[in-house]
Amino acid sequence: MAKAATSATPPTPAATSATPKKPVRARKAPADKLAEPPAVAPVPEVLLPDRLYLIAEGLREKSSAKQAIFRATEAAFMLLRQVSQQLCRELTQKVTTDSDASVKIEYQTVNEMEFHIRFSGDLLIFLMHSNIVTFPDDFGPLNTPYVAADFRRRFFGHIMAYNFMADSIRYQRLNDPGYLLGRLLVNIDGHYFLEGVQQLELPGNDMSANAITAESLRLFVESAMIAAVNNDLIAPPLPEIQRISVKQKLENQQVSRGSKVGFSFAHQQQY
Repeated sequence: MAKAATSATPPTPAATSATPKKPVRARKAPADKLAEPPAVAPVPEVLLPDRLYLIAEGLREKSSAKQAIFRATEAAFMLLRQVSQQLCRELTQKVTTDSDASVKIEYQTVNEMEFHIRFSGDLLIFLMHSNIVTFPDDFGPLNTPYVAADFRRRFFGHIMAYNFMADSIRYQRLNDPGYLLGRLLVNIDGHYFLEGVQQLELPGNDMSANAITAESLRLFVESAMIAAVNNDLIAPPLPEIQRISVKQKLENQQVSRGSKVGFSFAHQQQY
């Protein structure tokens, strides 16, 4: 008998054990095929103003003007010193010859921005401020064609004249008042505007003709001295001086110190 032939048949795919498949990864595109960034819009030909340049120009122009105004004010103050020294010499000679030799008129330099004139019981203190200032638009001289023609004329250096009692400084009576007599404003052209008490010779608002001269400064000092001399001390009412504190005594304050009245400002000037 013929033997039954046994033939091994290969396993079907279903019969084989399933092997896990690796996930398919996306292939990276070559570097030269990456998406290009969007094109940048071209810079317009008309650029915005250079702000740094504008700031620098503004600072340069205003700073230069203020330096020039400070120099003009400094020159006016030096001339004011010379005028005051000459005036004190003339007054000393006149008073000594005509009346009482014990009456002294003294000039004293304190520093480059301050000097004093002492006469009788009064003391005039002249101070030059180091800063340059301006004022609101409704301030007197700012509304004139002279100032409108050049914006730099809106800025001023200033010199103040104060009146103190001479003994207030001598005895260090720190609470004694002083009184502003006048403020001299000097602009870039060396012209001035004077404001203050009515006893001063106050010019008009138009500074175009008000140049700083020895004569105009002498008139300023003479008027300030006249205002101080003619404004006497007024004794306080008795009820105000019935009591004195230990602090007042230790600070060498006189109970019956007087105060000046009568300085009248022209709010003066009708601007």
